[in-house]
Amino acid sequence: MANCPMIAGCVFFNDQMKNMPATSTIYKRNYCQGDYTYCARFLVRNTMGGEHVPADLFPNQRERAETIIQNKGR
Repeated sequence: MANCPMIAGCVFFNDQMKNMPATSTIYKRNYCQGDYTYCARFLVRNTMGGEHVPADLFPNQRERAETIIQNKGR
């Protein structure tokens, strides 16, 4: 599978992780390269749109992403 189509403009990596290159590299390898559909940020963006992705949502927070999606109508 290819890299996530959102990787170049991902707020999480360009803002939140810019001063943490080692940690950023690990997250990118696990959530942006290969099967990026496991990324919580991608899940929310793909389901609800980019404006619904919290800036502080980490790629590994899948449960939080599912809660955001479940509560979208409330």
